[in-house]
Amino acid sequence: MRVASLLVIIPALALAWPCVAQDATSITTKDTVESVTVSGTRERQVIDKFVKSLAAPAHLSGKISRWEDGVCPITVGLRPTATKFISDRLRQVAADVGAPTGRPDCTPNIEIVFTTTPQALMDTVRKERPQLLGFAYTGGQMDALAKVTHSIQAWYTTQTRDLRGNVTMDVGRHSGPGIEVPCNCDAGIMLQLPDANAVSVTGSRLGDGTRSDFYHVIVVADPTKLSDYSIGAIADAVALLALSHVDAPESCQPLASIANLLVPGCTQVPDGLSANDLAFLRGLYGRMNPARAPSVQQGQIASQIERDTAGR
Repeated sequence: MRVASLLVIIPALALAWPCVAQDATSITTKDTVESVTVSGTRERQVIDKFVKSLAAPAHLSGKISRWEDGVCPITVGLRPTATKFISDRLRQVAADVGAPTGRPDCTPNIEIVFTTTPQALMDTVRKERPQLLGFAYTGGQMDALAKVTHSIQAWYTTQTRDLRGNVTMDVGRHSGPGIEVPCNCDAGIMLQLPDANAVSVTGSRLGDGTRSDFYHVIVVADPTKLSDYSIGAIADAVALLALSHVDAPESCQPLASIANLLVPGCTQVPDGLSANDLAFLRGLYGRMNPARAPSVQQGQIASQIERDTAGR
């Protein structure tokens, strides 16, 4: 059963975060941002660092998450022309890199909100729909998750699929129905394990057969902090966040990336998804085996970037 989405609480927040009356042409004070041509080393260690920065592993499975259900975005907080542009751009990028896309009438699983008061929004999410913040064991961890630290930021709810396709939501408490296992102490006695799940795995060192995918993603942007960027650059930054589990970055990327838009002080920000970003996403949705071990997954994505940037 799908967790109630952010849309359920948006009407109650109308006074807390006023919509920004801007369209796709007035959102920026600059028409374009200088495109960056990547130069310098293509050494594998640099690419590996780039991959790790854009693909945080899921907390429970340790696997790299991606969409298995169709991507279905909805954007609110701007004028209709701008919201449509951002949602359409996300769908386009998803299709281009091989991510699944939902039908036009699908139920939104990616909610993109532009608001001048992002913390008020996330405080309400913390209170009303904490599952949408992502994985946490304690209330303190959940409070930390709800903190807004970047001009564009994402929150991810993931789920784990086992070898047989059984799905378990990644939550910190009451994660399963509980199971019984034989107790070695006395024959016939069963040990009760509350909140546990039985998971089918392969036992291989290269991959246990489980995989992680997104259940729901929230992307929140404060337009008052984005006036230096074009609507296209903002839309592409949103797309990267929505298609990959990117933890709020604190430093500039080692390769040219639209993720640099998220970090204050990064001077080299391309005007859209860079060749490295697109190669990363193609690796995530094409070359990467979702059932393999995380280190193998990262290597597969890095190999895609090497191949693409070498022109093969």
